[in-house]
Amino acid sequence: MKRPSRRQVLRGLLRGAAVGVALPTFEHLLNSRGTAYADETALPDRFGLWFWGNGVRPEHWVPSTTGAGFSPSAELAPLGGLLDYVSVATGFEVKTATHPHHSGMAAILTGQKYYQLGTTRDTIVSTMARQTVDQDAADWFSGLSPFRSLELGVTRFHGTDEGTTFQHLSHNGPNNPNPSEYDPVTVYRRLFAAPSDPVRNLARQSVLDAVNGQIGRLSGQLGAADRARLEQHTESIRALELRLASSYAACEPFDEPVAAADVDGLEQIEEKGALMADLLAYALACDLTRVFSVEWSTAGSGVYVWQVGATDGLHSTCHNESMPQDVVHAATTFTMEQLAYFLGRLRDTPEGDGNLLDRSAILCTSELSDGHIHSNQEYPFLLCGKGSGRLRGGVHHRSGSLESVSRLSLTALHGAGVELASWGADEGYETAPITELLA
Repeated sequence: MKRPSRRQVLRGLLRGAAVGVALPTFEHLLNSRGTAYADETALPDRFGLWFWGNGVRPEHWVPSTTGAGFSPSAELAPLGGLLDYVSVATGFEVKTATHPHHSGMAAILTGQKYYQLGTTRDTIVSTMARQTVDQDAADWFSGLSPFRSLELGVTRFHGTDEGTTFQHLSHNGPNNPNPSEYDPVTVYRRLFAAPSDPVRNLARQSVLDAVNGQIGRLSGQLGAADRARLEQHTESIRALELRLASSYAACEPFDEPVAAADVDGLEQIEEKGALMADLLAYALACDLTRVFSVEWSTAGSGVYVWQVGATDGLHSTCHNESMPQDVVHAATTFTMEQLAYFLGRLRDTPEGDGNLLDRSAILCTSELSDGHIHSNQEYPFLLCGKGSGRLRGGVHHRSGSLESVSRLSLTALHGAGVELASWGADEGYETAPITELLA
């Protein structure tokens, strides 16, 4: 019996254009323990970024206990069901700080100071001085998957004209960003190589229709467990298509589709975030990429978190809301709820003897600690996933000496198997990961 290759793509034609449906890792491709491929080649390692703007409320963020089995703080409570996969590091700061938003972005993403391009109003315009940490990981994994990296965005850009540092996460170097894609339909087309017209008609014609015969033949070649996984995989694709299609009026032309149309002018953040999470889970399950970034909101974002009763953009709220800043606190908690959905989606997608989150290392952070005073001390940092057994998970590590945030990024790289000897430059140069977070 001819069995599928390690990375198989079913190919067909949809409306005259070539489409591809990548398949997950089937059980029969693995060793008897499900810990590696049948030839003992390791299952994929993955590195990810998940970013939100404007920091947190530190008094509600820092857990009250340290070590394994820590008690989650109020703003981390939404992650309570995922604590085995979540470690917290506190007591770190930006060592290259001269301008809070810009310094925070550059420090956590490049380990050095931003590159200033000029000034605007009472502030500066900047970009990254070198490539960002995700692209360091992409160099390490180069050639192992079809997409070098995937960059996804959720809430629309509500920032200012302060350079690429403010608007983008992933950079290849100065003024050379890899822009986040905010339209899940465009992400869908890219992953499936789907035609660029009438995606609004996905409810009527699916990419699965183009490969239906191949799916049937493949199913007959698989054992019971793999048949069930194939069925789950195709059902997930079909559900994604229906959700995307339901966002548009059938047969009505559209110009710039989004995950869900605004309702009374309000951005449907949860729906957009869930769609992006589902698409990314598909991409990872099929080993289409090993490096990704999710820009939930940009640095200094003016995202309007109306779901928690906000009446202004978040950046302005951080500046202007009086203490104890209940709306900022609620917005941060809401953001962690969205992160919980994303992490849960990876945890619930099986792979080998575990799941996608077991083999991922995801650095989750912001560009500030306290958005009200624009502090770069007490940096909010989460390291999520088990990194193929390299990461402990479930630990709160607190530094007693305000160490450099570069150690956080270096630890995340090591968690993904990217064994760089050092990371950062000048005041941000570091050679030692945080061993307390490593297994």
